[in-house]
Amino acid sequence: MADNIVLIGYRGTGKSSVASVLARELDREIRRTDEEIEKRAGKISVIVTQYGWGHFRALEKQVLRDLNVELAIIDCGGGIIEDPDNIARLKALGTVFWLKAETETIRTRIHDDTNRPSLSGDTSFLDEIETVCQRRRPLYRQAADHTIATDDKTPAEIAREIIRILKPAESSYI
Repeated sequence: MADNIVLIGYRGTGKSSVASVLARELDREIRRTDEEIEKRAGKISVIVTQYGWGHFRALEKQVLRDLNVELAIIDCGGGIIEDPDNIARLKALGTVFWLKAETETIRTRIHDDTNRPSLSGDTSFLDEIETVCQRRRPLYRQAADHTIATDDKTPAEIAREIIRILKPAESSYI
């Protein structure tokens, strides 16, 4: 399973868009952990509202444990790295890329999204970006094999960078 490409990072760093480009360019399927959770248990905002983040994180851990794919793009929810077992599982699944962006870039990218529940419960998801990113940065760093800043880059540019890292001699085709 080491041939999977695993994308981690905070909300709005480009994981889903980059996953779509990579899947198209490399002819691979995409597995999105948040979509897998919603298939099993319903809308994430409803899960969090009714049962809390602890329940959501348990579902996320189970989805990750059950993931059995090869040559796929795995698009992970932003908080998947908060569980040490998940970090070990991500590394076992493939090459892990941390897509990161500055706080203002993230704020700009996600400000219109009303479907994102607050991670802290006491502030809006926009107000908590820096606080949560600061807490998660060491975890992303620990999980990542490679780090890519996504500020001022298109999904295609980021995908090309990932392909260059994975296949330096073959990366000129996109």
